[in-house]
Amino acid sequence: MEHLLYIRLADGFRFPVAFNGEMGAEFNPWGAARSVASGTEWGVGALLERDEWRTEIEAELGMKRVPEITNEIAVIPCVDHEPLAGSADGNHQTGLERYLTGYVGGNLGLFTMINYGLRERMQAELDEGVVNLPAIVMGNPGMGLGFGAYGAHRPAVLRGDDFDRFSSGATSELPDWARGMAEAHDLRNKERQNPSHAATIDAYIQSREATRAYAEIFASDVLKIGERSNEPYDGVSNADLAAVFGTSDTGRNAHMALRLFHFGAPAVYFDQGGYDFHSDEEENLPGRMDEVCRLISGLEWALKRMTHPNGGTYWDHTVVVFGSEFSRSTRGGRFNSARGSDHGGDLATRWMSMPFMGGPIAAKGRSIGATDPSTLEALGSVFSYRSMWKTMLDVLGCDHSEFFPADEPFEDLFV
Repeated sequence: MEHLLYIRLADGFRFPVAFNGEMGAEFNPWGAARSVASGTEWGVGALLERDEWRTEIEAELGMKRVPEITNEIAVIPCVDHEPLAGSADGNHQTGLERYLTGYVGGNLGLFTMINYGLRERMQAELDEGVVNLPAIVMGNPGMGLGFGAYGAHRPAVLRGDDFDRFSSGATSELPDWARGMAEAHDLRNKERQNPSHAATIDAYIQSREATRAYAEIFASDVLKIGERSNEPYDGVSNADLAAVFGTSDTGRNAHMALRLFHFGAPAVYFDQGGYDFHSDEEENLPGRMDEVCRLISGLEWALKRMTHPNGGTYWDHTVVVFGSEFSRSTRGGRFNSARGSDHGGDLATRWMSMPFMGGPIAAKGRSIGATDPSTLEALGSVFSYRSMWKTMLDVLGCDHSEFFPADEPFEDLFV
């Protein structure tokens, strides 16, 4: 694959209500969907049937209800941050640290790993005069942590879709003679440094050069998604994508992510929602799920219609993944005493039932592993979160030899 869209269902998502739905009411109070696409093995939750978002406009565009496309999605029901630990990590702070870096106290974000792992390929492209965007974060900046040798490979962190501030930089305003002086200073400074620091300085200089080129990209009409132009880019207009995804923050992030892929970004990350429903989950979660359903449907619609420069559609070259810092528990009832759910050390907190969609996924419709409907005990394979991430790095073509040495990538999604 060439592109990864990584979406966090923020603050702890109750996964069985959507992606492992054939569970007891303790785990999924809303039950399973009544009808799903043929070839779907995983438990589709009833909340994925919601289609209040699907007005005549979306229907006329050809957007499908999620149950119609569940056979395009693979689910791993048992992904755990620490499979060998005695209990789940249900702490917001440490759970989020694991999600962003793989470890509690981790200082290297998963998206920095992407840019570092692709550094040789990106440099070869620059040497040939090809400027592609690096991995980009549009959510929690902890996904882009990095220090020392990794620091120069931290991803850009974008807020919103106003790129006017990128239209020019300090060096672009300099006359040729002054720009030459600045570049000569860089070279003299590099020559005076310890040779062991040369790679870091090179990366800094190259990153600055690339940033000048990025200014031209960020000034492109393709990224002016707020203008809702009818001009087709990759076969689909910004007006169409705005209609498909809507104008919420999540909708605009999804819209922008697909346009960043146009400029070669290997991966984009953003957050959706906010699912810390210790109270009133029974009332509020269904409405929040409308946005998830629209997002899944919109991505399937757009990726299958956008033509990719390397042939086929973006669907053929892209994987979409949803995750969270942990799942949620009620410890025996449908809801807690405040009609919400909590998080602790039990299996209901532990298992992230992570969905994967996109053309490179060969296991479409499959459940890779299983859980007991009454206890949620694993009945099949359990995967570590770090192994999942190394698998994503692997299929992106990233060098991951320095990361998570005790965790190995797996092939189950791609065979």
